[in-house]
Parts: sequence; structure tokens; C-alpha cells
Amino acid sequence: MSKPLNILFITADQWRGECLSALGHPMVKTPHLDALAREGMLFRNHFANAVPCGPSRASLHTGMYLQNHRSGTNGTPLDARHTNWAREVGKAGYDPVLFGYTDTSIDPRGVDAADPWLRTYEGPLPGIRPVVMMGDKPAAWTSWLKAQGYTVPDDIRYAYSQRAPGPDYEDGALEPKPLLYPVEADDTSFLVDRCIDYIRDARGPFVAHLSILRPHPPFIAPEPYNAIYDPLNVPGFQRRATPEEESTQHPWLAYQLSRKLFRAPDNEKKLRRLKAVYYGLMSEVDAALGRVFAMLKETGRWDNTLIIFTSDHGEQMGDHWLLGKCGYFDASYRIPLIVRDPRASVDASRGMIVDSFTENVDIMPTMLQALGLDLPVQCDGRSLAPFLETGGAPAAWRTEAHWEYDFRDPTDETAEKRLDLTLHQCAMNVVRGRRYKYVHFTKLPPLFFDLERDPGEFNDLSRDPAHVPLVLEYAQKLLSWRMNHDEQTLTHIALTSEGPVARRAARN
Repeated sequence: MSKPLNILFITADQWRGECLSALGHPMVKTPHLDALAREGMLFRNHFANAVPCGPSRASLHTGMYLQNHRSGTNGTPLDARHTNWAREVGKAGYDPVLFGYTDTSIDPRGVDAADPWLRTYEGPLPGIRPVVMMGDKPAAWTSWLKAQGYTVPDDIRYAYSQRAPGPDYEDGALEPKPLLYPVEADDTSFLVDRCIDYIRDARGPFVAHLSILRPHPPFIAPEPYNAIYDPLNVPGFQRRATPEEESTQHPWLAYQLSRKLFRAPDNEKKLRRLKAVYYGLMSEVDAALGRVFAMLKETGRWDNTLIIFTSDHGEQMGDHWLLGKCGYFDASYRIPLIVRDPRASVDASRGMIVDSFTENVDIMPTMLQALGLDLPVQCDGRSLAPFLETGGAPAAWRTEAHWEYDFRDPTDETAEKRLDLTLHQCAMNVVRGRRYKYVHFTKLPPLFFDLERDPGEFNDLSRDPAHVPLVLEYAQKLLSWRMNHDEQTLTHIALTSEGPVARRAARN
């Protein structure tokens, strides 16, 4: 009899999709993830459905588009009526556990006003059991550091940014300044070690979510990862000559570039240092995951563990003069996805690279189908099992990627005043095909790009008379997509003289 299937669901925060050596990146080396891809399947055109972390993870964990779960910003509550993959596997008798964070803002209705989870957007996903919680206040890690004899700042939020003394690269040092703590004691190693310990000691089948912070900022890496990539040689930045020239593309972009938190530094040496360390953090995560994979093999679990590796969103890293994740550019949304299914039924597809558009809403359906569980009506995504089993896309698979960005801020009216919007008008939707990309704002002007001729997304063609028919076509595509995925929890049920009758719709 075959062993029950385990699931190891891994996310690495803020990882741009092209940053895998398996995809031919000119600098980043990810040998362990490359090996995982050779034994599994690598999805080249995988996209997040929202940014930043909270909204994106809400889609990732519920299988729902933002238009339906409505947790649009970090701190917007996730409606308690929605289920998620952890709740569903829990119903089936599994004990879904968390190492890291899910950035879930809890529904305040019916919760005691003194509940501490109402004072942070970094709550745990309902239904998951945190074994080690990390996040803005990494108490588990800093308590462990203290026990090992390391010095920890009084405000533990700053433990992630403790750097060795001395100048940094842009101030004359030969290499970027490292993290104060050694690699074996940093947050990535600590979290991965706890996950390894848990899986090694597991008595039955496990479902574990390993949610790693890196390569998310602060861009500070421990030795030797601070210096394995030379800042002088990192690939250049996709941007106009000046932020002022860049800002002419669209009013929203002009507003975003006026915000210090999202504006890339003018000092290119500093920006190159950030990019080199960003890559270094990726290689550190790769090495840490290599230890996880080795443990699975050593303990005999490799051949019955489904492994999924992805991210919540990408990173602008100086492109278009932006830092972080925001807006409509591909760099913020295209992310890696590797799925390694251990079962013999997918052997023929191992090592394949898929070019079809896949999205984070597909992850929950993939996990539930792997465990033989029913898919909730709420899910907007589809299982990736047909790709794994046949090597090709199933019938009626999507031909574009879709995402939404909600830039409202209930605590700050600046965007509304600057852009002459209401709170509910601070939103954009994107449909991104092979060649064309359409960006629709609730009230602001749209954008339209020809990605074949303009892969850097510099030239807006929305008002070019020659492209008006295409703009209309893509606006209609976007409207049809939203209509097709409107919230549908009870729409497949009719009350009749014989009682309720239900008929589930096909998914596409």
C-alpha cells in the first residue's frame, strides 16, 4: 500500500519570477530549486493576483480573487465566512501547521475588542496551527538568539536589520555590509531548522506551510551571502533617465514616485548594493531549502511529499525608479512556481517548463485535489494537476494573467486628494496576455502596452488611434473576466418544490 501524501507548501517573500538559474538568470544561482524543478514542473508564467503581502496571501490561501475576498490592503480584514486550504485539510483530519506567517488580518466582527490579533495585520490563517510564528515582531527567533548568547535590540522588530559595524558598499567598503548574526543563526536558518525538526519528528502524514521572509527587505544578508554577487555587475535597471521623466507615464505613477518609501534611491551604487544583496538572500534561501530537501530524502519522506514553492509577489528593485511591490508592472507580480509531485502518475512530465499562464489562486485547488478533497465553490482558481499528469494545459485554460491592486488607505487620504479619487476609487485591474497588457483604473486613465515591442512597459498605447480596437478588446476581456468570477457561493443552488437543487458550474 502506498504511503499517505504529505504536503510541504513553501513561500519565499518578494521573489521576482525570473530569479532562478533554471530560467537562465544571468547572475542568481539557485541549484537546489533547479534540482527540484528537474524532478517536478516549473511554471514560467506564474503571477500573483494582488499586492502587497496581505491581499496576495489572501488570494493564495483562499483561492479567491481580490474582487471576492476583498482583503485589499495590509490590515483589511479577511471575511471569516471564507474557507481556506488549512480549514479544508483540517476537516479531512490533517493538522496543518505554520512556520512563519500568513499576514492574515482577522475579521473583527464577533471578536473580543481586547483580542491582540486586532492590533496587527499579521495574524495566522484561520484553521492553521502556528508552530513558529514570525513576522514584524519575531519573538520566537529573538528569544532563541538570546538563549544562544547573541545580543538582541530592545525593539525586536529591528533584529532583521542588525548589521556589522563599519561602512557600507556605497560608502567605500569593498562589499555590502553583512548581517550582525552568522548565517546559522539568522531568521531563515532559524525558521528552516524548526521546520526540519517538526517534519523529522512527525509520526503520520503532515501538511506544513513554510513561509520564509527572505528575500523581503531589509536587504541585509549574513556572510557569505552579503558578498557572493558583485554590485558592480548586477543587471541594470529598466527605467527612464530620470524619475521625473518616468512619472509622465501616468498620474498614479507620478504619485507613487513622490512617496519616499517606494522611490528608488538616486545613488546608483546603493541601489546596486540592494540588488546584489537581494540576489544573495535568494541564494541563502535556496541553500536552506536544500537542507529541507535532504532531510526529506534521509527520512524516507521524499517519495510521498508534494512540494510547492512560490512567492506572494515580486519586487520592483529600481525598475521604473520604484522599490517594493505596487502598481501594474510585471516585476511586482510575476513570481516563481515549482511543483514537485512524487507520484508515479506524473513521471512523464518531470523537468518540463510550462508556458501557460498560472496564478496563485491555483495553489489551493492543487493541494486539495492532491489530497482527494472537494474544491469549495468560492475558489476562482483551478488545480494544476492536469499539467502535472499530461504535460499540457487542460481544456479552456486561461489565456491571460489577471491581478488587482487596491491602493486605498483608510488611515491616510493623501492618494485620494492627490488623484481626485474617493476611497473606493483607489483601485486598478490588469489583464496581461502574451503580447498585450491592459490596465484599467476605476477613475484614472487606462494604460495599454505591447509587450512584444515594449517588454519594459514604457510606451502607453491606450490613446494611439491604431490601437483603439485592441484597447476595446482587452477592456471587454477584463469585464468578462470579472463577470465570470463574481462571487458565486450560492449561485449554483435553486430552491424548488422538491427542495434545494444544486449544479456546480464548470471552471474556466
